[in-house]
Amino acid sequence: MPKPSDVRVRDARIEIEHLSFRTPLKFGGRIVENYQVVNIRLNVETRDGRRGTGMGSMPIGHIWAWPTTIDPEFTQQAMRQLTEDLTSRVMSNNDYLHPLDHGVRLVESLSDRADHVTQQLELKESMPRLAALVASSAVDAAIYDAFGHALGLNVYHTLGPDFVDRDLSTYLSKDFEGEFLDRYTLREPKATMPLYHLVGALDPLTPADVAKPIGDGLPETLGEWITFNGLTHLKIKLAGDQLDWDVDRVISVEKVAFQSQQARGCRQWYYSLDFNEKCQSMEYVQAFLDRVQEQSPFALQRVQYIEQPTHRDLKRHGIPVHAVAAIKPVVIDESLVDFESLLRARELGYSGVALKACKGETESLLMAAAAQKFGMFLCVQDLTCPGASFLHSGGIAARIPGIAALEGNGRQYCPTGNKAWVDRFPTMFQIKDGNVGTGCLTLPGLGHTTVS
Repeated sequence: MPKPSDVRVRDARIEIEHLSFRTPLKFGGRIVENYQVVNIRLNVETRDGRRGTGMGSMPIGHIWAWPTTIDPEFTQQAMRQLTEDLTSRVMSNNDYLHPLDHGVRLVESLSDRADHVTQQLELKESMPRLAALVASSAVDAAIYDAFGHALGLNVYHTLGPDFVDRDLSTYLSKDFEGEFLDRYTLREPKATMPLYHLVGALDPLTPADVAKPIGDGLPETLGEWITFNGLTHLKIKLAGDQLDWDVDRVISVEKVAFQSQQARGCRQWYYSLDFNEKCQSMEYVQAFLDRVQEQSPFALQRVQYIEQPTHRDLKRHGIPVHAVAAIKPVVIDESLVDFESLLRARELGYSGVALKACKGETESLLMAAAAQKFGMFLCVQDLTCPGASFLHSGGIAARIPGIAALEGNGRQYCPTGNKAWVDRFPTMFQIKDGNVGTGCLTLPGLGHTTVS
C-alpha cells in the first residue's frame, strides 16, 4: 500500500561544472583531458507533507559511455540534453513514489527519451543504453538524497518493507520473492575501504618517464603515488591488442611497486587489469596471463580480478570467458546495463560485477542484490568522479557487503574537483595506508550532502 514517506519532485535546477585534468587519461585508445560534471539539486515533498532537498552529481562521461565516430562535442551535448529532459520529466510527474520506483521509471523511459534527443540533434546513431544511464544518474541520485533529507534518515535505512511497497521480484525475478534491498545492504557504512589507484596508459612509472613535470606538488610517478598514499591496490590500464606492450606494462608496474612497497615495509598488494574491451578473443587474454606467469609469477599472483576484456555488446559479440574466469575473477563492466545483461554475462562465464555510481543508485542497488544472490565477486569502479560524485560512489561501496575495493582516480587526474569537499570529508580525499575512510558517510540522504 502507499507509504506516507513516498515523495514527489517539486522542482529542480541543473548546473554544469567545467573541469580540466592535471594530466591526460588514456583508456581504450582514447584520451581525456577535460570534462563536464552535472550537478542537480532538487526538492521533494512526502505524501504527509515533509520536504527535503538533495543533490546528485556525475561527470557526463561521453568518451567512455558512447564510443563512436560522432564528434564528441555532439555526444556530450546529447547526454547533457537527456539529463535536462529526464529532470523535467520527474518534475512533471506528480506521483508519490519511493526513490526506487522513481529510479525504475527513469530507467524505463531511457530508450524513448534518448531517441527523442538524438532525433532532435539529428545524430546518425542512437544513444547507447550505457550513455543514457550515465545521463540519468545525477537526477536519480538527487531523488534518493532529497528523500533521505525529507525523512531525516540515511537512505540505506529506508530500503526495507517499511518504506518500499514491492519486493525485489518486481524488479528482478521470482527468485527474489519476499526480499527487499535491506537484505543486501548495510545499515552503517564500513569504516574504511581499500582504494584502487589507476595506472593509466600514459602515466609515468619512474622519473625517467616524466617528459615534462607538472610541478603542482602532487606525485608524478607511480612510485611516488604509492609512497604518498600508502597504496595497496593498483588498477592497470592495458591496450588489449598489443600483447608485448601489455605484458611489459604489468612487469614494469610490478618492478616499481615491488621497490616502493619493499621500502615502506608492505608485503601484500593487489592489481586489477583493465583491457577496456579491446581483446578480440580469450586466447589473447590467456596468452597474456601465460607470459606474465612466465616472466613474473608474483605479478600474476597479485591480480585480484580482470575487468571486462572483450566487446561490450554481449548479444552480438559475446565471447565465453569461462577458461580465464577459472584463473581469476572476470567482472562485467560496460556491458552491465540491466538485469538481462547480467544474466547473459553469467551464461558467458563472467564471475564478477563492477558497480558504478554513474549507472545510477537504482541500478547499482539492484545489480548489487542480484550479484550477491548469485555469489559473484563485487567491486565498485570509477568514472574519474570528483567531489560529490566520488562521495556517492564511496557510499555505494561502503554500504554493500562483499565489495573488494573502491576505485577513485579523481584525486589523480582532477583534484580541483575535490576542493570544495576535502575539508568536510577529509578521510575520503586524503588517502592514508591505501584506504578511503568511508565511515564518515552517515549523514541523512546519501550520507554526504548537506544542501539546504
